[in-house]
Amino acid sequence: MNKNTDIPFHARHEDELLTLDEVAEILQTSPNTVRWWRQIGTGPDFFKIGRRLYTTVGDLRRFIREQRLAARPVIGRPRAV
Repeated sequence: MNKNTDIPFHARHEDELLTLDEVAEILQTSPNTVRWWRQIGTGPDFFKIGRRLYTTVGDLRRFIREQRLAARPVIGRPRAV
């Protein structure tokens, strides 16, 4: 079994490297979706080491946080009087 999948995401170190496939698994989406996000510049930041793409746990956490905050309404809903 892969040692990275034995450690829960919340317990991983910020600088740990993740592959595109690991990111897709964590986000419960397909690797092609993550590739598309990378292509259009909306996904987590990736960088290359040789021919492989990586991101860090910290960058993925930041992406998740940004997505969560973007989903919140800026102005609260009006209350009924």
